[in-house]
Amino acid sequence: MYCSLHVTGRSTVDTRENPTPKLELELRRGALVLAVLSQLRQAQYGYSLRQALAQRGMSIEEGTLYPLLRRLEGQGVLASEWRIEEGPPRRYYRLNDAGEALLAELTVSWNALAATMAGLLEGDGK
Repeated sequence: MYCSLHVTGRSTVDTRENPTPKLELELRRGALVLAVLSQLRQAQYGYSLRQALAQRGMSIEEGTLYPLLRRLEGQGVLASEWRIEEGPPRRYYRLNDAGEALLAELTVSWNALAATMAGLLEGDGK
């Protein structure tokens, strides 16, 4: 199943009338770190990362992505370097060893949570 998700920091819908957009945003934010880490096994710059995520159904705004990348780098799970290739200089991000370990841990947690949620949503009564 392909699900297109759009992540942004703002909600334009009055949530008193319809709380769904705000709640969907909260769900997406919870998955965003794992989504970003999953795409940084190979070095990417911001725009290429946004494209990779969007192609897989997880759109993200620049204003959300770049602060997240800086925060993850500050937490010691990403390495970055400036590269001058074709066009302007670009900052490339990739997982370091701590990032690889974090990705593995979060993947286990995500899979356990997804299995639990699947059981709850199926209403199997367990």
